[in-house]
Amino acid sequence: MNVLIKSATIVDPRSDFHNDTCDILIEKGIITQISKNIKNPSKIKEITLDNLHISQGWFDSSVSFGEPGYEERETIANGLETAARSGFTDVAVNANTKPIIDSYADISFLKGKAQGNPVNLFPIGALTKNSDGEDLAELYDMTNAGAIAFYDYQKPIRNPNLMKLALQYASNFGGLIFSFPQESRISGLGVMNENVMSTSLGLKGNPTLAEELQIVRDLFLLEYTGGKLHIPTISSAKSVALIRDAKAKKLDVSCSVAIHNLVLTDDELKTFNTRFKVLPPLRTQSDCDALIEGLKDGTIDMVTSDHNPIDIEHKKIEFDYAKYGSIGLETAFGALNTVFTIKKTIDLLTKGKERFNIESTPIAVGKKAKLTLFNPTENYTFTKEMIHATSKNAILEDQKLKGKVYGIISNNQLVLN
Repeated sequence: MNVLIKSATIVDPRSDFHNDTCDILIEKGIITQISKNIKNPSKIKEITLDNLHISQGWFDSSVSFGEPGYEERETIANGLETAARSGFTDVAVNANTKPIIDSYADISFLKGKAQGNPVNLFPIGALTKNSDGEDLAELYDMTNAGAIAFYDYQKPIRNPNLMKLALQYASNFGGLIFSFPQESRISGLGVMNENVMSTSLGLKGNPTLAEELQIVRDLFLLEYTGGKLHIPTISSAKSVALIRDAKAKKLDVSCSVAIHNLVLTDDELKTFNTRFKVLPPLRTQSDCDALIEGLKDGTIDMVTSDHNPIDIEHKKIEFDYAKYGSIGLETAFGALNTVFTIKKTIDLLTKGKERFNIESTPIAVGKKAKLTLFNPTENYTFTKEMIHATSKNAILEDQKLKGKVYGIISNNQLVLN
């Protein structure tokens, strides 16, 4: 693929051209020239777009597709196309399929389905067999097949000894263990944040205590074992404080936050609309503020869309019985960009790769072109008609967003919206 990008503002602190507006010549997928004005050498395709900005390709550490088993929610092919249209060149894909991704063969299947795609798929293997929380899965075998971490998606590990063993065993080969932060015996049947709002709506509450107790337990286990721990999608102010303290102790812990937990509160549930039913639940404004501060000071390592497509039959039902989850790839950039500066937004969308041993690719001559193209200033309201994902359960539907994605260049391929 040969292409000439015209007048693009480069947002990449690792590049010598950071904040410069340049032309970029890409030949056979490699950046061969960056300059203020490049003449088209042989009438190759030119990209000229309004207020064009480019950055390193974006990464999402928690994406769910349906395939295998739930193709009606999302196939791998359509999911990766959605990721590309949303600006992501790299996605870590969860194991919550049918069957659960818990073996060498399963990891190989996912990687095979994504082969040749412009978006790189990095499988996350299940932590326990069939994600049932009883016995450890084949962690080392899955690592050899290409798994980058291990996680029973949104399922807490109730047995502390099992978590201890997982951290100890995985430390032998540098494996990264996820632990979903919820003590299920405290959260019980709660379907939203336990607060004044849950009482007024008559819905069972899931308190922040459930999240914080599990985090405290896991941090003690981490300190004891010396392994590598990632705590996905924290949602409370106290959780941020706990992880800040753990990092001060030099524990090898990282964490993420779902973007919708930064911009929405439990007030949204007044309408009983099930698209707002997510796990962890939407919390209060003070929690949102603490999470944003945690991202600013580096306590929280990365953001995620926590993209989780759910078919309409499991969403358009009574709130108590609806499944948790929202799609989020297509709104990730526009939502983040309403909270942070463009520099910080891009920093958050490109962070996290190092934690998963995924290579970062600076914008420089001689490097592979792995780029996201976007306009950071366009304001719009996100509507259902804009959704490319198969499932339409978008928590940020009808929200005002800022910034639109043009597409990506990755793996010697160009995807433009």
